[in-house]
Amino acid sequence: MDSYHAVIDFWFNEIDSKLWFDKDDQFDQLISERFSDLHDQALRCELYPWRDEPLGRLAEIIVLDQFSRNMFRDKPAAFATDAQALVLAQEAISHGADQQLSAVQQAFLYMPFMHSESKLIHQIAVELFSAPGLEGNHKFELQHKSIIDRFGRYPHR
Repeated sequence: MDSYHAVIDFWFNEIDSKLWFDKDDQFDQLISERFSDLHDQALRCELYPWRDEPLGRLAEIIVLDQFSRNMFRDKPAAFATDAQALVLAQEAISHGADQQLSAVQQAFLYMPFMHSESKLIHQIAVELFSAPGLEGNHKFELQHKSIIDRFGRYPHR
């Protein structure tokens, strides 16, 4: 099992943050090449030792919530680990792990709330993304929530 630091360093230090939300086939391929084994381990809940540290828990969430979207873009598998990532994020918050992270790190810890198709979860997400430093994400959360309020799900899935 690789160290969670590889995920954190890659996501927050090695790559340009512009890649986080852009569709880029080369970036998707890079994530697949570097992290597909870790993703498989996360699917099997084998990264549980990472959860002892706030950054480790965040790394597991990034693997499940963000890397899935890159590795399986435009396929149902892109969203298959959303519930698993959400549970990890909920547990992190209940243990106060989110308060030990920077604002940009918190945004990715909270991202599974934004990706949920639950109206209740989006009510919580609106509160989470209203924290100082997360104003830009708050705007996107409101957009996501409006889709769920209107359709009850994300129609593109």
